[in-house]
Amino acid sequence: MNRYPVWKYAIILVALVVSGLYALPNLFGEAPAVQVSTAKSSVKVDAATLAKVEQALKSAGLTPDAVALDGASIKARFADTDTQLKAKDAVQKAINPDSADPSYIVALNLLSRSPAWLTSLRASPMYLGLDLRGGVHFMLQVDMQAALTKRAESLSGDIRTVLREKNVRHSGIARNGQAIEIRFRDAATAQAAQRIIQDQFTDLDAVSAADGQDVKLVATIKQVSGKTIQEQALKQNITTLHNRINELGVAEPVIQQQGLDRIVVQLPGVQDTAKAKDILGRTATLEVRLVDEGSEARAAETGTGPVPFGSERYLDREGIPVIVKKQVILTGENLTDAQPGFDGQTQEPTVNLSLDAKGARIFRDVTRENINKRMAILLFEKGKGEVVTAPVIRSEIGGGRVQISGRMTTVEAADTALLLRAGSLAAPMEIIEERTIGPSLGAENIAKGFLSVTWGFVAVAIFMCAYYMLFGVISSLALAFNLLMLVAVLSMLQATLTLPGMAAMALVLGMAIDANVLINERVREELRNGASPQAAIHAGYDRAWATIIDSNVTTLIAGLALLAFGSGPVRGFAVVHCLGILTSMFSGVFFSRGLVNLWYGRQKKLKTVSIGTVWRPDSGTEVTTP
Repeated sequence: MNRYPVWKYAIILVALVVSGLYALPNLFGEAPAVQVSTAKSSVKVDAATLAKVEQALKSAGLTPDAVALDGASIKARFADTDTQLKAKDAVQKAINPDSADPSYIVALNLLSRSPAWLTSLRASPMYLGLDLRGGVHFMLQVDMQAALTKRAESLSGDIRTVLREKNVRHSGIARNGQAIEIRFRDAATAQAAQRIIQDQFTDLDAVSAADGQDVKLVATIKQVSGKTIQEQALKQNITTLHNRINELGVAEPVIQQQGLDRIVVQLPGVQDTAKAKDILGRTATLEVRLVDEGSEARAAETGTGPVPFGSERYLDREGIPVIVKKQVILTGENLTDAQPGFDGQTQEPTVNLSLDAKGARIFRDVTRENINKRMAILLFEKGKGEVVTAPVIRSEIGGGRVQISGRMTTVEAADTALLLRAGSLAAPMEIIEERTIGPSLGAENIAKGFLSVTWGFVAVAIFMCAYYMLFGVISSLALAFNLLMLVAVLSMLQATLTLPGMAAMALVLGMAIDANVLINERVREELRNGASPQAAIHAGYDRAWATIIDSNVTTLIAGLALLAFGSGPVRGFAVVHCLGILTSMFSGVFFSRGLVNLWYGRQKKLKTVSIGTVWRPDSGTEVTTP
């Protein structure tokens, strides 16, 4: 009656071993470390970089506990924070000789002290939030004037296209700051253009004035429209940061506006701080321009002449100068998707772009009109442009699909696609404040949270053991297993544990024991009614199950509501709360019954069970079971 088959004990044993393994890394703690990663898509972190880092540490007389190349970054672990800070300065000077244009990001980090065999099993400690472990705090300032300039540049291209479609001839369109200047040979044509701009470009104010023998039409962004553009730029940048952080897999980030032009980003529990700083700090935007192939441009490429008016000079990935026209044909705003891939013929890594309807139309028209000319695709990072590729247009390209290739590695292609896929920034941003919050600030919170969970568990265990005797001991073991399993699940999911999460963990202990209280009281009731001990155990677990399900499901619904509609600390509480309910149902019923069956199930002539005092109200007596 009260015997588990072998497969059920196998499930319990597997759950116990897996929970123990994946909860174990949390006992080893974390060590201060220095992490080196690339700051540019054209720079690699490889064995040669690792040798430079090791040599820099050796020259500074610093001995790391461990230093290794881990994926696309180098991580060096140290015994204390003082050595960590000295190591950061030494490595920074060694691998970034030009501090104004660093090729690598050197950041402080925390690494788990878990042994290698645990790491090989992908067992990692759970993340801790800013209030417990610390993390990274950034404040970024958005360049609002650049947003207006970028909008004016885009509008100038649209005006050029519309005037061409309406057959309105002009003598040239140029952008002067945030103003668009259009020249005409006569006043009648200027008035026709002014009417078109007023009808189709409601964001602009157009004023005409004589300029020698020509008529100049000056279009400027309206004040109200300018304010709207700046607000939209800030919102778009916040959305882009959300997308980029989602790509990093950071749990519970805080991204919020502060003031008119600043954004605060907090990444609690993030381990790869260097990668986070890299992704957030890189203002990667895509621009498509035509290459200037005139004689003056060719002279400028060789360094024998100045850059012609209306063009700019950029370097490609090999350091070769390319002269491109200032007019921007397409930007990242016309991009709907970017995925890494491989060229079907050369098998080189590529980035495959998908354009929206407007971008596809513009790209088709430009490629049709410029066959056998070169088109440059530029990637702007941190305000500096780089020519990714400048292929020759062989034929008209329609369908809105563009492929970028040009001596890229698979990692570079993936990083470039990530940045572009996350969304283009409406305006450049600069990190004006950066704080790495160390674990010492949260040490007191961790200690208090740990004590609250520990003493809560001890108090519950003492009461259960005193009141229910052996069944109380079994309930306490089930409660300990529940806590072990909850920590393991949080670690496996790499969830971020905050102080509200620790409060939820303490609450879960009190709620989890409720299932065992229901079971124990049901067993007592069956014993009072005269049932045999074996029958009482069987009926106690079977008949309490429906009540346990009802109480846990209703509590789970409340937790899911907190998870769906809450934010920040509320979500942190809800995650631990919901997971704790699920693990408590397994440990409180399945695991505890397995222990009871193991102890009592094989006793055929069982006469008593150790479950405390059983009152018999009909006779007014009590029976104390040993």
